[in-house]
Amino acid sequence: MKDVEEGRQLKIIARIHTDFATKFGVPRQSGLVEELTAEIVFEPEYRQPEAFMGIEEYSHLWLLWDFSEVQRENWTATVHPPRLGGKEKRGVFATRSPFRPNPIGLSCVKLLKIITEGTDAPKLLVAGADLMDGTPIYDVKPYLPYADAVPQARGGFGEEHRKDQIEVEFPKELLERLPEEKRAAALAVLSQDPRAAYHKQPDYVYGMTFAGWDVRFTAEKGKLIVKDVVPAGTKNIK
Repeated sequence: MKDVEEGRQLKIIARIHTDFATKFGVPRQSGLVEELTAEIVFEPEYRQPEAFMGIEEYSHLWLLWDFSEVQRENWTATVHPPRLGGKEKRGVFATRSPFRPNPIGLSCVKLLKIITEGTDAPKLLVAGADLMDGTPIYDVKPYLPYADAVPQARGGFGEEHRKDQIEVEFPKELLERLPEEKRAAALAVLSQDPRAAYHKQPDYVYGMTFAGWDVRFTAEKGKLIVKDVVPAGTKNIK
C-alpha cells in the first residue's frame, strides 16, 4: 500500500493565465483584489464539456495548484512569514508559506464566466486569483458556503493584517498608459503594498511587472508613488 501511495503523481489539469509575470505584486491571499481577472486554460485531455456540467451553479471555486517557482529539495519545520517582517518564526503548518513538504497552494476564486468558444475551450474566467502567470493547476473544486465558511473561525496572525493597505499616488498620465480595463486592478494591487515587510527602503525604486508593463514606484511619507510605467523588460530603472 505504501509503495502505491508513494508512486502516485499529481496530474496538471490546467494552467492559469494572470497579469503577473513574476512573484512581485501577486496578492498575498486570494480574494484580496477582486479586480484581478484570470483565465484557467485546461490541458487538451480535460477539455471535455461534460467535465464542466453544473459548474455554473457555483459562484466560487477552489483551486489546488503548484508552487512551481519554489525550488527546494528539503523542507524546514519553521519559516519566516513576510507579514511578520521576516524576523519571527512560525511552524510551517501554521502558515501558507510556499516552502512546504509538498509545494501545493490553495486559492478561492470567483467564477465569472465559462468560455465555450475557441480552440482551447471550455475554459474559465475567474476573479481574485493570487497566482503567477502559467501556474499549474492540479484540481478545481466548487466552494460550498455551508461547509467551507466558518464565520467564528480564528485567523491567527494573518487576521491582524487582513485590512492592511497603503495610500497610492498614481499620476493620471501614467495610469492612462495601462489598458483601461487593467487600471482599477493595478491600483488595488499597489494598495496592498507588494513590498516585503523586511524590504521597505526609502528612495528605492521598485518595479512591478503587471499586464505587460513595468510599474515603477517609490515609498515616501507612508504612501506609494508611481514614478513611471514602461513596457515590461525596459531597462535602466532610475
